[in-house]
Amino acid sequence: MADVLALVEARLRMTLGEPDARAAVTFLGTDRIEVLRFTGDGLARYVTLGMSAHPMTDPTAVVADPERGPRAELVLSVRSGLADTDKALRPLAVLAASPQVEGLVVAPGASLDVGEPLWPGAPFTSVLVAESGGLVEDLELDAPLDSVRFLPLLPMTANEAAWKRVRGADALQERWLGAGTDLRDPLRSGVGLE
Repeated sequence: MADVLALVEARLRMTLGEPDARAAVTFLGTDRIEVLRFTGDGLARYVTLGMSAHPMTDPTAVVADPERGPRAELVLSVRSGLADTDKALRPLAVLAASPQVEGLVVAPGASLDVGEPLWPGAPFTSVLVAESGGLVEDLELDAPLDSVRFLPLLPMTANEAAWKRVRGADALQERWLGAGTDLRDPLRSGVGLE
């Protein structure tokens, strides 16, 4: 576990530089989850550290495999200075702990909801999990361990989340793209969904 997290943190530092802040949260019955903040180019990037310590397991599996299974960390990128986005640390840790707490397998296309604004005044209580491989490359681990994927989180308004449930993740992403939506704007309003 510690070796995997050391490799993950090394990959983050190599790609994003030194974190300028970090916070740790421990939930009853779970391992510690840290959230690292990297700033630069007018952006704040929040990345979880701890979710990848164990593989995510299908909740219907009779026995959890301690080595095989998907591993991931979550990445949230927002424009700096427009909102108090540092308050997103706890909600991000909650999402990162969900595989341990709820037996979820977090994968691209999934919706994750924290049931409260991601930060004070945010119009978002949920996120869409996007494909990895963009900002931070997947981290290959020695066999039989699966790679660690760095999954971007795209904040969704309640209407966008409801629309996504009906139409699917691809349709919502196409709608955002077609409208030129700045998904890094922490104050953005929802995209038109007519």
